[in-house]
Amino acid sequence: MPKVQRTTDEINAVKAQILKQAVDLMNRVGYQDFSMRGLARVIKVTPPTLYSYFHSKDELYLCILTEGFDRLYNICRAAYQSFDDPIERIRAMVKAYLDFGLKCANFYNLMFTWHVPKYKDYLGTPLEQVAEFELVTSLRVTNLFLQAIKECADDHTAIIDEDARFYLVHFWSALHGYIAGYNNTLLDYMHESPISIKERTLNLGLDTFVRELETRGFRKPGRMKAGIMK
Repeated sequence: MPKVQRTTDEINAVKAQILKQAVDLMNRVGYQDFSMRGLARVIKVTPPTLYSYFHSKDELYLCILTEGFDRLYNICRAAYQSFDDPIERIRAMVKAYLDFGLKCANFYNLMFTWHVPKYKDYLGTPLEQVAEFELVTSLRVTNLFLQAIKECADDHTAIIDEDARFYLVHFWSALHGYIAGYNNTLLDYMHESPISIKERTLNLGLDTFVRELETRGFRKPGRMKAGIMK
């Protein structure tokens, strides 16, 4: 009898399971030592079966990144839509980002922390199109935050793209430092309870951002008190 063909939903379900096992294994052994044969042994399939879903280690890796950025975008988008006030909106988005970084550390490490291939490394290769799709997916997160930052200005002013990108980089650097330090346990040597300062880290970054907006005339002063948005 001919082999029964899997449906699209069944194929996608198998791919999702492969991605889950792959991101876990990649975090245990590192990107360089990760191999498709090693993954095949972990999930108990033959290498040819694995290659029928993902043609190479790099294709699988790019799909992991795409999945991670898609998840991050969706939770940040939900946070964005949960508030009308722009500062409360930013706060919710930043909290969502922090929670993702801590709860989904395996994805976060590959997306932001490790020295792993990026889009430009695939230019001119057969995987350029796959890498471009990953890049477009990741930029949805960037663009959502840029939009939210620009919306924090009062109606009579406008935050230009250059300033918005600076604020994004400055804010992200502080958040990423906390997440990376927490995930690799470095913060354990700097503070007795790193998780207890997560909220203070968020509030300090947000306070600094709002005061910068006020100083630059993008926002009227006096609308924030002790890290609570008014």
